[in-house]
Amino acid sequence: MANFDTVIRGGTIATASNVFEGDIGIIGESIVAVGKDIAPGDKEIEASGKIVVPGGIDSHCHIDQISSTGGENAETFESGTRAAICGGTTSVISFAPQFPGVHIKESTADYHKRAEGSATCDYSFHLIVNRADEETLEALPALIAEGHRTIKVFMTYPSNRVDDEGLLKLMALSRRNEAFMVIHAEHHEMIMWMMEQLTNAGLTEAKHHSWSKPPLVEREAVHRVIAMAELLDLPLQIFHVTCDEAAEEIRRAQHRGLKIFGETCAQYLVLTEDDMDKPNGEGAKWICSPAPRTKAEQAAMWKHINSGTLGIVSSDHAPTNFAEGQGNKLPEGPNTPFTKVPNGVPGLETRLPILFSEGVNGGRISLEKFVEISSTNPAKLFGLAPKKGHIAPGADADIAIWDPNKKVTIRQEDLHHGINYTPYEGMEVTGYPVITMSRGEVLWQDGKFNAKAGRGRFMARAPYDYIKPNGNFPTPFNPFA
Repeated sequence: MANFDTVIRGGTIATASNVFEGDIGIIGESIVAVGKDIAPGDKEIEASGKIVVPGGIDSHCHIDQISSTGGENAETFESGTRAAICGGTTSVISFAPQFPGVHIKESTADYHKRAEGSATCDYSFHLIVNRADEETLEALPALIAEGHRTIKVFMTYPSNRVDDEGLLKLMALSRRNEAFMVIHAEHHEMIMWMMEQLTNAGLTEAKHHSWSKPPLVEREAVHRVIAMAELLDLPLQIFHVTCDEAAEEIRRAQHRGLKIFGETCAQYLVLTEDDMDKPNGEGAKWICSPAPRTKAEQAAMWKHINSGTLGIVSSDHAPTNFAEGQGNKLPEGPNTPFTKVPNGVPGLETRLPILFSEGVNGGRISLEKFVEISSTNPAKLFGLAPKKGHIAPGADADIAIWDPNKKVTIRQEDLHHGINYTPYEGMEVTGYPVITMSRGEVLWQDGKFNAKAGRGRFMARAPYDYIKPNGNFPTPFNPFA
């Protein structure tokens, strides 16, 4: 009689701290044994010559999300989580947005309905909060207690921006209720001023998007929000860092002992501002915020990944079809000014293949670092560990098996997302997931996807030690005593 339901046999197992040859025994949804020459299973998966890692966790992706301006992105939870699984990701944290004129409890409930019965992998939510009014502040504690443990705040965008006063109120509420904050940090007024000047000068092509928000607008906002967090002794993460200047602000805060965490995204490791310099509206495919930078900034991002300043690489998957008409990349056709192009690029399925190819096979990061920034760190930072992000007894059997030598040319026709383009069209990557398992169930194998819509579960997150405040304030006064 077999000892296990499934055994992954003879693979190179990689964790955030170690790489070794071994087997993994699975019973039901959980890993129960890791070792060499373990007992047989009812099902045996031969993994010799392959790399076995924890399933990826994409902690920053927009799926089936209505924007604050009314547009709806081109991704359902079924298609988005399908794409995630086919790219080696087994858990996603998406965004439940607050809408103007809608109570945040209602908008959050609506978002749950969108995911329930549709998601094929496990999921959780960050709450996007775009106002610090009395109604919102009264509603948030109950939503946090229900397992929505992170609050997302934008420092820019007219429809979502929270000013400094409102940000301080939300920070104080987060600290009192053991919530974690994640920040889109760019200086709003400088961006708006630059957009107006560029428009007045007739400089409205896609390539001018990066001119409207140079690295300094990111650096200033990162510096400012870190100072606010230090005042309140509040841990927080800075989303999608793109430049050395902003990363250095995070590094200095970390060296002062502050719990400030940094993230970058796959697009900032391989795309540049030159990609937006295309005719006939084509450049709009690469418009995202913050803007893609330069080759030098790409090198800086790899440096800060290796030093630990940037502990997570996400996708910031923001799916908008490349088409004309409202809700698409070109609402006014090929000559749509960059100021009216929806921001964001798709990347749920391509995040890990790009990171593995450019990072591990490119000699920029170790295999352990790949696991750390793609799975283990997101699990720890967002309260999903130790069930997620680990290969160890007791963890969920969320596992991706990679062929490190498999060459794949990224093509839209081969991807599984719900969008009609990829910004990585024609890019060749080396290393690709050939099997993805979620809670012991094989959902992706040898190019075939097999998962029932609705099998994904909401991951409610309780308070956890990793993000507890340090207990240090810049004055003798404790405002939370």
